[in-house]
Amino acid sequence: MPTLNLGILAHVDAGKTSLTERLLFAHGAVATLGSVDAGSTTTDSGALERERGITIRSAVASFPLGALRVNLIDTPGHPDFIAEVERALAVLDGAVLVLSAVEGVQAQTRVLMRSLRRLGIPTLIFVNKVDRTGARGDALLADIRAKLRVGVVALNAVRDAGTATARTVPRAWEHEAAETLADHDDDLLAQLLDGRAPDPAYVREVLAAQTAAGHVHPVFFGSATTGAGTAPLADGIAMLLRPRPATATGTRGLVFAVERDPGGEKVAYLRLFAGAVRARQRVVLHRPRPDGTFGEIRGRVSTLEVVGSTGTELAAGAIARVHGLGGVRVGDRLGPADGPAPAPQFSPPSLESLVRPRDPAQQVRLHAALTALADEDPLIRVRTVPGGGTSVLLYGAVQREVLADRLARDFALAAEFGEIRPVYFERPAGVGEHVIALDPRRPNDFWATVGLRVEPGPPGSGLRYRREVQPGAVPKAFHRATEEAVRRTLEQGLSGWEVVDCTVTVIRTGFKAPSSTAADFRGLTPVVLLRALREAGTRVCEPCQAFEAEVPAGALSAVLGRLAGLGADVTGSAEREASWVVTGLVPARLMHELTAALPGLTHGEGAVWSRPGPDRPLRGPAPSRPRADGNPLNYEEYRRFLSARPPQAATPTAPSSGGISAGHSGRANR
Repeated sequence: MPTLNLGILAHVDAGKTSLTERLLFAHGAVATLGSVDAGSTTTDSGALERERGITIRSAVASFPLGALRVNLIDTPGHPDFIAEVERALAVLDGAVLVLSAVEGVQAQTRVLMRSLRRLGIPTLIFVNKVDRTGARGDALLADIRAKLRVGVVALNAVRDAGTATARTVPRAWEHEAAETLADHDDDLLAQLLDGRAPDPAYVREVLAAQTAAGHVHPVFFGSATTGAGTAPLADGIAMLLRPRPATATGTRGLVFAVERDPGGEKVAYLRLFAGAVRARQRVVLHRPRPDGTFGEIRGRVSTLEVVGSTGTELAAGAIARVHGLGGVRVGDRLGPADGPAPAPQFSPPSLESLVRPRDPAQQVRLHAALTALADEDPLIRVRTVPGGGTSVLLYGAVQREVLADRLARDFALAAEFGEIRPVYFERPAGVGEHVIALDPRRPNDFWATVGLRVEPGPPGSGLRYRREVQPGAVPKAFHRATEEAVRRTLEQGLSGWEVVDCTVTVIRTGFKAPSSTAADFRGLTPVVLLRALREAGTRVCEPCQAFEAEVPAGALSAVLGRLAGLGADVTGSAEREASWVVTGLVPARLMHELTAALPGLTHGEGAVWSRPGPDRPLRGPAPSRPRADGNPLNYEEYRRFLSARPPQAATPTAPSSGGISAGHSGRANR
């Protein structure tokens, strides 16, 4: 049976989870109809989700639909969990975008539709809550067309919208659809111009083709609570959406979610695009790095549970819960790493919070727990900080509250989160070099010679690591130790922020057998690298969001004033009917302020959506962040840091501790 992986997406509180529950119940996948208010839904299975009444983690449930097996993927609607949505988008064959018949098109609705169209995911629209007071029927179609800027065709109608007795009825939609579909079909256009009535069967065929191509989006009215309109929606899913064909060779898949079973074992949700995976099979996963390259993770599948099936083999198109891959993380790719990592659809988190245990003796446990949660959400980027704290990256305050709850529930840890603060990063401002050479006549703490050159790379290039020395100049283990130390050290630049888009070149290396060890190179490299970086200099930058705001003409002045107050760069403005469209860049740390302010400035008529934009140098004094690596720029402080580390982690040193004095900047003697 072919499998259709279907995403349910929406602005928060539009009714995604209720619709998911209704579809599962209507098609026999669950015996009773769950309720968000009662905390009894199938996909919001976590205690925290049930208590808060919101979806926090993407969840998969399955039901049969004619000749299809449908895997429903219920995604979060709250902006703080947008990373979960992005992961789900990568595995979808089609989507249902849910919006409320009362609120209509909301900010997150626009963001999601733009992402769905950008990725070419065929999408149906379900107008939910037609039985709520204030609900609109056909009058809402014009808003959908205007605000989402898409072609839509309503396939059913609603009677008595906004009342408890609201119901949906069939609609003779073929003629109306023909007028919309003619924009992308010359035969239909010719028939309409000639005054001929198009063949309904042909119109239905064209509708399916244009839905698949993303030219048009069928609309269904209904209520997930009462079940009105959900049967026509299910018919539309079966008629208009198709599983993605397997175009690749070999075995390829994507891990889009990771959870832990009651015993603490990692369980990976794997969508397979090509090939097959069986229990006890050895697999190779590839993990995207920030510079666009891939690391390799090997493992063996112990067991797997195919969603919606009792089979033990995962086939192309299906999803399985895979056990046994202890090193797995969200975003790992199964199969050859023969293409670039997928471009992000949403900005990474730009806020940071410091976490400390209430009991200082639990610091190691807290760090381990946060690291485990980072396997499920790599974007939180756990790092230790001086003084015994741990830093995590966040999208907002709700995500912070959820992490605190999960630490208490899942790990029995009481943790205190500090204030949320923005995250910056550094870019090299120029070129710098430094060499520290091993000189037996002037012994130092490391039996190693390391020389590095640092220079800026193109925007978006990440970290590029190169060698200008002969491959056999030192053992491979020493090269690996140097590269690992380079990548780790650049997580903290001259001001303590991560260094991005940087090229590091090894210009000199050497060792003395049998005294030198990989630990010598691992310990010396940070000192050399930061001295080279100091010569190059860095600029502290901040991530920005490219925004587009649509505002009524009468509110334009107020909105421009608010943008100026937020330090936004306005790049353009254009009149569009009775409104203005303003584009520009705003610091990512302030995007939520713009989103919160816009309704009040525009009497609820304005809307804004955004995407990751280019960064810019920070205006005003550049803040610094405390280092967590012992500060290799201060050699004595760095030595004390290494000496204080546990013996198994400390860097072995040479017999003498005469310090490092054999370094120089400038062109090295190769």
